[in-house]
Amino acid sequence: MIKVSREWATPLTIGVFGLMGVTGLLMFFHWDNSLQKTLHEWVGWGMVAAVVVHALANWLGFKRYFKPGPALWVMALFALVLAGSFVPWPGGAPKGPSTPGLALQAVSGAPIRLLAPLYGKTPEQARQALTQAGITLADDEASLASALGKDRERLGVALRALAQGGAGAPR
Repeated sequence: MIKVSREWATPLTIGVFGLMGVTGLLMFFHWDNSLQKTLHEWVGWGMVAAVVVHALANWLGFKRYFKPGPALWVMALFALVLAGSFVPWPGGAPKGPSTPGLALQAVSGAPIRLLAPLYGKTPEQARQALTQAGITLADDEASLASALGKDRERLGVALRALAQGGAGAPR
């Protein structure tokens, strides 16, 4: 059996867990970018390796968890949850865009004359705010989608531009 040092196995496990935890939270709240998602996926492999190395370094203590007791029940529960995640459930996963995705489609597809009041602005004020952000709409009937296509990053810029400055017009 290969001798593995705890001096680097435990810090390695803690480090990759920290990266996985932070990038996972960012992804959950949709505050991530493509680099963080890629980092999360690749560090996941590092996490698997680090856990194996950590278990090997602490093998004598680790074996105790496989004796009858609460730890064994907890591990069995997680094994059942994992196994259940592979079973296709009736109805399955919802098809089509998510609820936030549908909301973004509705907002980006609405004419600016209908979208502007949501931000407390007149259509002219909304178009001016967008122009300052580098986004030009032809007229009050134009939508953000007509100007931006499916560019989610620029859509975020447009929505922030509309939201800045608070209420621009009385309701």
